Amino acid sequence: MKINERILLDTVFLIELELCQVRLMRDELDWFMLLPMRDKITEIHQLSPEDQLQLMKEVSYISQLLESKGTVDKINIGAIGNIVSQLHIHIVGRTTRDRAWPNTIWGTKTTRPFNEERVNHWLLHIRKD
Repeated sequence: MKINERILLDTVFLIELELCQVRLMRDELDWFMLLPMRDKITEIHQLSPEDQLQLMKEVSYISQLLESKGTVDKINIGAIGNIVSQLHIHIVGRTTRDRAWPNTIWGTKTTRPFNEERVNHWLLHIRKD
């Protein structure tokens, strides 16, 4: 499956789950992207019923991981797709001290360099099925 070039530039690959590739945004926040590995899908309802259930399981898994191994006050989840239409789900760990709090993070840009150590942190904690 071909992955949108912008997704490849903006993220780092972590792991492939049953349905989704899990990627980490190059951002100061713990911001995950789940990318269902299905061709020509732009909306959740276009997935098969089985894939829709699996997607929710994987969103829940990453959200629970973020809550237990990250430092978050709130988790934001969204599938917007206005710029990149390929279906992808954002799971963002928010804190009351982040750059946009309490407003939405969408459309804001990080001012800090990406910390490559975050990749290692998440690779240590994410399951390898």
